[in-house]
Amino acid sequence: MNAKKVTVEVYGADVICASCVNAPTSKDTYEWLDAAIQRKYPNHPFEIVYIDIESDIKDARQRQLAEQVKDEEYFYPLVIVNEEVIGEGYIQLKPIYNELEKHGFISAM
Repeated sequence: MNAKKVTVEVYGADVICASCVNAPTSKDTYEWLDAAIQRKYPNHPFEIVYIDIESDIKDARQRQLAEQVKDEEYFYPLVIVNEEVIGEGYIQLKPIYNELEKHGFISAM
């Protein structure tokens, strides 16, 4: 199975989610995911994007998702892989890795 380029989006804000006490910030989660994915799948193309829900978002789909986070339909950080919601609030690697492997990613570990 050939891996396709995958886009990972992390939605968040500078303020830690009230329901996510002691969890890392959204930006920390973004950086952690970027490093973890690169380490586990070094030969696979992917793009990881951080979307600040408080910023002026140009893309209509991203703006709608940011509004849903602000309206508390999702907790943040919200992680989406190729437009599929994979995790929110307390993010774990296993579901993200499982989704990447559905797209043909093969672990180097």
